[in-house]
Amino acid sequence: MKLATVSPKERSLTQGLYKFGEIVEKESGGSIKVEVYPDGQLGGDIQTFEGMKMGTIHGSTMSTGLIASFAKRFNVFDLPFLFKDEATAYKVLDGPLGKELLNDLPSTGVIGLNYWENGFRHLTNSRREVKSLDDIKGLKIRTLENQLHIDLWKELGATPTPMAFTELFTALEQKVVDGQENPAGNVKVSKFYEVQKYMTLTGHVYNASPFMISKKFWDSLSDKEREIMTKAAEEAKDFQRKANQKEGSDATEYLRQNGMKVTELTAEQKKQFFDKVQPVYKKFAPTIGEDYVNKLYEAVR
Repeated sequence: MKLATVSPKERSLTQGLYKFGEIVEKESGGSIKVEVYPDGQLGGDIQTFEGMKMGTIHGSTMSTGLIASFAKRFNVFDLPFLFKDEATAYKVLDGPLGKELLNDLPSTGVIGLNYWENGFRHLTNSRREVKSLDDIKGLKIRTLENQLHIDLWKELGATPTPMAFTELFTALEQKVVDGQENPAGNVKVSKFYEVQKYMTLTGHVYNASPFMISKKFWDSLSDKEREIMTKAAEEAKDFQRKANQKEGSDATEYLRQNGMKVTELTAEQKKQFFDKVQPVYKKFAPTIGEDYVNKLYEAVR
């Protein structure tokens, strides 16, 4: 069983894949051997998803914003400032609304087992400290290859530049872009602090990261093997979420100690950001489905 991710080996998402493999090998008595390919060895997220559709890659975990390229309702979890904290996100994702969305995946060629997490995304850049909307104006920011993320940064006044994560360090180093936005764990392990001076804890998007298995591969498994994988995915989810929360707080402190200026926004500053991105809600709610978006708001409340 080949699992692929763009995340570096040290990141909690990759460690979750190793944990999943460890459990599957143990529970299957070694009849299923799991290999993990981190660091985008088998390609970026889009190539990985295509590989799962074809059955050449058997599993992965990636941000919902990328999955939305194949199943548009997954954009809903990337609506800006939707979740106030992880506990709220877990309750919604692990409940009926999260499960309903996973049911959109089989038609795209993958099976979604549950939701892991990339965490809250924060802004970094090499040009100036960002405390206000004026500070964002004119910054060239790398975004996910996702229209909602592109529109979000346009609304905030930046010049969004979508590109694969695997190309990002070089783009920052060569000043092709001024900044990027990712959870603190990614900023640390990818060593963006070597080419970025400022970090603002915007928390603008909570990134769920569904764990998925190729439908072609899933259909080839026995009921017993599917049961083993479902159980392993649940255990790996709990392990990964705990690891990610610790990773996020440890990474933020590490970045401070390694020369980054870390800025926290006041409630008033965050509200200005939230108000500015309301057009994103208006544009994407109809394509996601007004009914589903309303149910999600209600669940979050």
